[in-house]
Amino acid sequence: MNFLENIFARLHVASDRVILAEAHVGGMTQAGEAASERTATGSELLAQIEAARACLRGSGLAKGDRCALVAPNSIRWTALDLAILSEGLIAVPLYARQAAGELAAMLRDAGPGLICCGDAALRDSIAVAWPDAPRLVLFDEIFASVNQAGQFASDSRAPLAALTPTDTVAILYTSGTSGEAKGVMLTVGNLDHMLSCTTARLDQLMGPRDVPADRVFHYLPFCFAGSWILLLSCLSRTSVLTISMDLTKLAEEIGVVAPHYFLNVPTLLERIRSGVEGNIRKRGGVIANIFDHAKAAWLRLNAKTPHSWDFFWLGLAGLFIFPSIRKRLGPNLRALICGSAPLARETQLFFMMLGIPVLQVYGLTETTAICTMDDPQHIEPGRVGPAIPVVEMKVGENSEILVRGPNIFPGYWKRPEQTDQVLRDGWFHTGDQGEANENGNWLVTGRLKNLIILNSGHNIAPEPIEDELLRTLRGAQQVLLVGNGRSFLAAIITGEVARGEIESQIERLNATLPHYRKIRMFHVEQRPFTIEDGLLTANGKLKRDAIAARFAFEIEKMYSKSE
Repeated sequence: MNFLENIFARLHVASDRVILAEAHVGGMTQAGEAASERTATGSELLAQIEAARACLRGSGLAKGDRCALVAPNSIRWTALDLAILSEGLIAVPLYARQAAGELAAMLRDAGPGLICCGDAALRDSIAVAWPDAPRLVLFDEIFASVNQAGQFASDSRAPLAALTPTDTVAILYTSGTSGEAKGVMLTVGNLDHMLSCTTARLDQLMGPRDVPADRVFHYLPFCFAGSWILLLSCLSRTSVLTISMDLTKLAEEIGVVAPHYFLNVPTLLERIRSGVEGNIRKRGGVIANIFDHAKAAWLRLNAKTPHSWDFFWLGLAGLFIFPSIRKRLGPNLRALICGSAPLARETQLFFMMLGIPVLQVYGLTETTAICTMDDPQHIEPGRVGPAIPVVEMKVGENSEILVRGPNIFPGYWKRPEQTDQVLRDGWFHTGDQGEANENGNWLVTGRLKNLIILNSGHNIAPEPIEDELLRTLRGAQQVLLVGNGRSFLAAIITGEVARGEIESQIERLNATLPHYRKIRMFHVEQRPFTIEDGLLTANGKLKRDAIAARFAFEIEKMYSKSE
């Protein structure tokens, strides 16, 4: 039984049980229902899938054709995705918030026979950017045959397309931090292995429990590999997945859902930590004093340099402070899962201090999202866990992480030369730098293509310095180091940050760094980089080349002062 057959078997078993929900907090659905009523049982999702399959068959698509999916997360997104896979088509999910020109470029590359859009605004923007686009169809048209009771007009159920392990089922476009985005092909075999690993790890996390199903909250776009894998994992297990419908109401949504776990990017966890610590500082008094002592004690214990009173302070905080913080974050939280980029060790320790483990995951789209996963019983803060079963990892030249196993993609769509550059002698060259310790837990230290090479010949990975400065600068949104071919490093900092604080924090940081890694100049830009202005990738990573080009004048001005 492949992953898709397993999901459909689960849906039939859960025909009367809610498996998906949409978090319409404080409002009404488009159909005018109460916000809490937008859910789908197994049978209701199957009905939506059959309606979508009928629409796809009517479009004349054949097995192996591409079908694009451009829409925000929703129950209908899930149904359409599963319908595409069921018909033997290749799903091409794209990020709805990307600029129309970027979407059009990826669509041209994929060459879909049909483009499914979440709303008319998306459809029209794509049509303007790509006048010769194939047929564009709206979700409302695709699901028009599903009645108010959530049933499909026909009782017939078409058999699933016959799929082999080597069949491509999706093309996911990479972030494109430098250069054009590439389509990563993923196969049935890739997903079979990955979902066997993720479901086993989630079973390990949850363990014996009294509740009938995991409660999972989700806010990251399904078009990203890790996000998609979590969706398919939840559909493969006994779970109720609630989808965020308004990122401005995340805190309210999480409070209503009260999840057992949810997937995060480091940015959100950093903001939560900053918010909690900021509120305690504002409160001041005895509570702030206890918290500061407890935090210092926790850090000392993890550094194996305890003081005699450390357990006293942690005990006080455990009685009077930590429980209320945990309750606000979610009374049922078993763990937070974090991926897409390394999480600061201090932030991981912060949540562990509160009694909430943070499980890190490392991987790329080309590795079916995951190479390593933290073991819930053996977490090492700052590291991203051991390699998943059957997957091999080693360090190559320049500390590059190399991976091979059933999770490795077969290649980039229509790019054989670029495929050959990263798949060599059976190993996938990740472009990331890292190392494993004696326990097999990996540390990701940087990215090869981001290396800054000074004119002195020193090679510098910018990420650790950027992360540390961003962590300590209140109000800062992003930090980017520059300096290729120059004599020293300089920084571009976005957000509402006082120059005096920047100078103070850079001075503090520089005192811990060798001379060639010190920051000598900085430029402050109050407006943060965004996806819409083309300076961030679809999943929020810095487009370094684009930022350097946009701020060429400011960069040159910094260096003209000293060089």
